[in-house]
Amino acid sequence: MTIFDEIKESFREGSALTRVIYINLGVFLVFRILNVFFFLSGTPFPLMDWLALPADFEQLASRPWTLITYMFLHFDFLHILFNLLWLYWMGQIFLTYFDQGKLITIYLLGGISGGLFYVAGYNLFPVFSHMVSDSRLLGASASVIAIVTALAVNAPNHTLHLMFIGPVKMKYIALVSVLMYVIGISSTNAGGNLAHLGGAFWGVIYVLQLRRGIDPGKSVNGLFSSLKKTFSPKPKVKVSYRKPVDDIEYNRQKNQDQKRMNEILEKISKSGYDSLSKEEKEILFRMGK
Repeated sequence: MTIFDEIKESFREGSALTRVIYINLGVFLVFRILNVFFFLSGTPFPLMDWLALPADFEQLASRPWTLITYMFLHFDFLHILFNLLWLYWMGQIFLTYFDQGKLITIYLLGGISGGLFYVAGYNLFPVFSHMVSDSRLLGASASVIAIVTALAVNAPNHTLHLMFIGPVKMKYIALVSVLMYVIGISSTNAGGNLAHLGGAFWGVIYVLQLRRGIDPGKSVNGLFSSLKKTFSPKPKVKVSYRKPVDDIEYNRQKNQDQKRMNEILEKISKSGYDSLSKEEKEILFRMGK
């Protein structure tokens, strides 16, 4: 088995968390490799504008898919490294309290919420008016912080042992993170911090709605379940027969085969050949030989 086969197998058999991490890594690698070719050719790299989320309403209206694509898009190595480490760490804890469908839901809807906070903030606050047309958002941070705040609301006393700090409860990790994002709005990464607050907001709202018996992401779960069924490989029917060990077993198996053949032939006479299942066709073909 080649390394690519192992990656495909790991993606197919892995958890929702594994798949989200693989998608982020795959997009990052493709994005950076393509950037090298554009750099060497001396031409601008257009994919950033087509996949990153613009703050300008008119640009967003012409590229609405960026509200989804931006949360899988990274350009700097340290950016994707810390996002995926945080995602893996918090995602593992999240899956001890919630199912995999909810992880996908909160990742996507938390990212969308973060994107909407970013766009709204840049268009509502006068301080950003001179930079709206040139601003872009990318990265999984809003989605990740949505997972963190969801955990903080659902299991506030879940304790993590942080290096150099010691045991810290999840509610304090979320609270400190949110405070840092609020303070960071006046920094050079104002858009990113607005998006983080949007993701944090969604994580809280999501768990509070679940407690009321409402699943805001039910339609998202249904969509992904349908897509999984559509694109999942169909299991192959394998018909195997073992060699009889003596005459008694041989005669018993022969009688069983004859009985099965009679049932198949009767089914053909009543409903036609097309009514047979794949397994029945294989049995008919084998015994016909």
